[in-house]
Amino acid sequence: VRESFAGEPAEVTLEVNPSTLERERLPAFRAAGVDRVSVGVQSFDDTALRRLGRAHRAREGERTLAACRAAGFARISLDLIAAAPGQDLADFERDLTAALAHAPEHVSVYELTLEPGTPFARAAERGRLAVADEETAARMLERAEERLTAEGYRRYEISSYARPGCEALHNQRYWERRPVLGLGMGAVSNDPPAAGAPHGTRRTNPRTLDAYLGVAAGARCAEVETLTPQVSRGEAVFLALRTASGLDAARFAAEFGAPPREFFGAEIAALRAQGLLEEGDTGRLWLTPRGRMLSDSVFAHFV
Repeated sequence: VRESFAGEPAEVTLEVNPSTLERERLPAFRAAGVDRVSVGVQSFDDTALRRLGRAHRAREGERTLAACRAAGFARISLDLIAAAPGQDLADFERDLTAALAHAPEHVSVYELTLEPGTPFARAAERGRLAVADEETAARMLERAEERLTAEGYRRYEISSYARPGCEALHNQRYWERRPVLGLGMGAVSNDPPAAGAPHGTRRTNPRTLDAYLGVAAGARCAEVETLTPQVSRGEAVFLALRTASGLDAARFAAEFGAPPREFFGAEIAALRAQGLLEEGDTGRLWLTPRGRMLSDSVFAHFV
């Protein structure tokens, strides 16, 4: 990578699972130039981790976070799951306390979603999986925001909190629809606008090894999607609404020829009436606190 791109990277992030093997490799990763780690802790409770199907236990998560600091990483992110199976508000409060004790620079809080057809969803349908109700899940997310902001973190995206200057640069490229080069099986690249593709293209590598090696050897092509104006407008809206800054109407108009209201007037009016969306004097759009809780429903209006 260094031979192919000039200059020094602004950020090199490594995704780390809590385990002895990963901890042993951390100093070498730091020496190689990795300057940020994201640790998939998910919970500091062994029961919750077992119910989530995670291989590690709470102590391994704590040791991995400590090992990251010992290896010299000054930028650490950790993930937490809210509304995990069997988790109540007190359990989640303890997870927040444990997370804050490690003083990470970045915290991502994700609500567990039960995707249709998954083992979790089937177990819940059969009454074999205790899941938090909507009110409890919402309260967990509210408590995450309350406690993290009180400790100096800023919620800059629906699921993401960071200390000033510690926002994830690579994630922001996705939300801003900027070019991204994806390498490896299943990786997705966002190519910049070009002749015949004014809104760019999306390239998806095969998910199987043989097919991917065929692409790498030039024997076959990755899946290529030329982004249409309709798809691009919808993505521009919902990706920007994920962020605290929201959708810049002037920037939207510069790309699509008119402000958001010209394309989504009825949707914007309906969402404002429901208290899910705010609109500024310049046409800027952003989610209300309730809109963040129901963000998937909001986004469905634009795609």
